[in-house]
Amino acid sequence: MSEIIYQATDLTGSKRVEFLNEARRDRARLRATDGTSLVMLPERTLATLETIAKWGGAYIKLSTLLRRKTGVPNTSELGELAWLRPFDREDMEEFLTELQDTIVAAEADGDTAILDECVRAWKATARQLSDPLRRSVLLNAHHSDDYVPAESPDAMNGPEARTGG
Repeated sequence: MSEIIYQATDLTGSKRVEFLNEARRDRARLRATDGTSLVMLPERTLATLETIAKWGGAYIKLSTLLRRKTGVPNTSELGELAWLRPFDREDMEEFLTELQDTIVAAEADGDTAILDECVRAWKATARQLSDPLRRSVLLNAHHSDDYVPAESPDAMNGPEARTGG
């Protein structure tokens, strides 16, 4: 960020283009007429910072809950993270580790794509675990005799199906 601090009157003069170019590159500082310091930056940068701050806060909240309590936090304790309720404590701790890693990566990249994908994947898994049948398929032990060879659709319909007649 440049050391230049623009004045409100600069926006009506020739420095307006310089101010906008600096804001496009990274950010530009402006001192309002009442003395307030303002910063202009690309909207994408602001969105990235807001997303990182949101998930950073969620990380702190879940970390605190898991540190202070044995077992799994209840729905009201989880609040906006209540979608995590299908997970056991070990899964929540795994989510916490992955969330921390992706927050760091998103901040380093200046892009929240990796963070967005992490949360999307965990939410999809939580939805699957919310369904009792899917949960049993995903988490219960399976044995080889639980499975049978699948036949091709043609074989199941007989030779007429293959020849059309």
